[in-house]
Amino acid sequence: MLTHPDAAASLRAIVADRDDDAEAAQRSDSGRPDPGEPTPSRCPGPGPRASGHAVTVTPGDSSLPLAAPGPTTASPAVTASPGDSRLPLAASRATTPSLAVAAGESSRLAVIAAPPGEPGLPTAVAAGPSVGSPAAAPPAPRKRLELRRAADLAGLPLAPADRARDAEAAASFNVKAPRRYLELIDWADERDPIRRQVIPSAEELVHDPREREDPIGDAAHSPVARLTHRYPDRVLLYPTYQCAVYCRHCFRKESLADDDAATYTIDALEPALAYIAEHPEIREVILTGGDPLILANERLEELRRRIEAIGHVRLLRLHTRIPVVLPERVNPGLVAALKGRLMVCVVTHFNHAREITEATVAAARTLREAGFMLLNQTVLLKGVNDDAEALRTLFRELVYALGIRPYYLHHCDSTRGLSHFRTTIDRGLELMTALRGHISGLCLPHYVLDLPGGDGKIPLGPSYVAARSGFEWTFKTYDARTRDYSEIVTGNPPRDR
Repeated sequence: MLTHPDAAASLRAIVADRDDDAEAAQRSDSGRPDPGEPTPSRCPGPGPRASGHAVTVTPGDSSLPLAAPGPTTASPAVTASPGDSRLPLAASRATTPSLAVAAGESSRLAVIAAPPGEPGLPTAVAAGPSVGSPAAAPPAPRKRLELRRAADLAGLPLAPADRARDAEAAASFNVKAPRRYLELIDWADERDPIRRQVIPSAEELVHDPREREDPIGDAAHSPVARLTHRYPDRVLLYPTYQCAVYCRHCFRKESLADDDAATYTIDALEPALAYIAEHPEIREVILTGGDPLILANERLEELRRRIEAIGHVRLLRLHTRIPVVLPERVNPGLVAALKGRLMVCVVTHFNHAREITEATVAAARTLREAGFMLLNQTVLLKGVNDDAEALRTLFRELVYALGIRPYYLHHCDSTRGLSHFRTTIDRGLELMTALRGHISGLCLPHYVLDLPGGDGKIPLGPSYVAARSGFEWTFKTYDARTRDYSEIVTGNPPRDR
């Protein structure tokens, strides 16, 4: 059982401790705060406590995180509605209509596993001694998890031997992960699927000579800076080469950076915007990078308006990890920045059901209610999700809990240093065979390989054709039986029996 760091905080009062991860994601690259976002109100220390009144938490309000200010004689009750994105431990799937915790009755909340079939959506339960009990100990000070640079690894609960072993890998590529994503890690498990995605590993230094710095050929199909035109009717546009999280499996990990050259400026995008305007066959512009949602709302709106001014563009697609690792970034200001003439599609990147929390469910709901199309891309990663049950759970929860359609299951690219993440294609086909028929077709992604050099995506199957002779076919069913099929077409007349 894991105890969430936020769960150890007392619920005796609410104080405004604006999270710097959320604030950083809403700043422009110059460091100015986004003017479209209100400054959260700050509750005076003795105010709510002295009144003794209940403090009601409004769902979706992310400005008032919980903290432990210490004992008080008149503690208010805190009522949290189901689905409240500020309370990742709130049990929106509990049988009771809401979760109310009186500050004088319980000092801790512990995370327990969700019901079968719904991992990643933890339930909050009371745990530990009562605050009023003589045996109650004061809450332990919260250790703040941060990962913004390699040096921050020293502050994480990693074994010293692990830090020493992986230090060179940490210095080789960018290192960053928001606090709330780090808090999902079971630090006692070295093979934790979330830890493996963001904590450097010495295995990354093992380079096969067949691996590539640019595995899918972005550069070979870039006629102008910050744009890739690989398919006829759509282009990739790179407004930034920065991310809120640097994934260890990223196929662009060698091009991402935190320096000034990687930041957003509209001037840097002018050649790409001109190219799009000059090519009427382009119907779709895909914002990638980097993560486009790391940009301030004013920047996103500026870019969206420039793209929608190009008459032949019909759809704006955004590939982003933000709803997974920093879901509080998804708010009405972001929605307003993206809404306009263009159809909007948001493609998320969930790799494991453990990444699905109440906050990510709330973020998906915000995007869905805005009318945006929601898809997800998952990378098949050895030791993370190369298991049929793990994938079934992930894809079901994406559809049933978040309303996000699984789009692609990517075979791990030929990026340098990813041999430890790469499965065989046969293993991927086995997993896809184990999925089909056992989960809804709505939950089933396309298993694809992005060919090295920029030749595009190849669907990998699996094939259910067991044999063929002319118009006569033999197919395998999803449960491994075989059935014959004869094509009923003019060229295949009925035979006399």
